[in-house]
Amino acid sequence: MTKSTENNKEMPELLTLQEACDILKCHPNTLRQWDNKGILVAVRFGERKDRRYKKDDIMKFLNQKKR
Repeated sequence: MTKSTENNKEMPELLTLQEACDILKCHPNTLRQWDNKGILVAVRFGERKDRRYKKDDIMKFLNQKKR
């Protein structure tokens, strides 16, 4: 098992806005804009409509950027 595979298993399936920002190394407002534009769509829930990001979506996005 590679180190990146081990890291993926340790991460929760849904990441908070801040967790996603830490992984992508970007500002929270950038993620909010990407969500609004449909670039990286968040899952919204609760009365406050908090954003959560799917771990798989984040990993796919990172792999696209590396190409």
